[in-house]
Amino acid sequence: MRLPPLYGQPVEIRFVRGLRDGRGEVHAGAFLRERCIALDEELRRNPEELARIFVHELFHFVWVRLGNPRRRSWENLLAAECAAGAAGELGWSAEWRKRALQPRDRAARTRRWREYCCESFCDTSAWLYGGLADHAEFTLRVPWRAGRRRWFTESGVTGGISI
Repeated sequence: MRLPPLYGQPVEIRFVRGLRDGRGEVHAGAFLRERCIALDEELRRNPEELARIFVHELFHFVWVRLGNPRRRSWENLLAAECAAGAAGELGWSAEWRKRALQPRDRAARTRRWREYCCESFCDTSAWLYGGLADHAEFTLRVPWRAGRRRWFTESGVTGGISI
């Protein structure tokens, strides 16, 4: 799928050497209040991975403007997947968070659950719009992917996105 039209204030893009967060080295980071995306300099050497990671970070801006009803709808989709035993994800950022979930996280809508939902949304966006047909981090089975693609279409995200 092609990236939907975007509208909103500009987002600055920076390339940084040795990008890190509290857990160690990272490929990128979105700084929502500063309206900035920082990408590791090494990504310049791999345009396909750069595109995938850039789309992921861009969609953090979409997530905060999605609105509560659509965010809850996404959460409901993920809750149904989890209840049905859907393993895997569409990126490592969501995958490790999904693995760390405890049984009460979903029901209590803990911070851990909400962060997983956000990262899953961004990883799914990168899968849809990042330009790669396959990637080692795309571990979610095809039937679940179809449901996520359908959600993006039915939720109106594909028609134009506020960042």
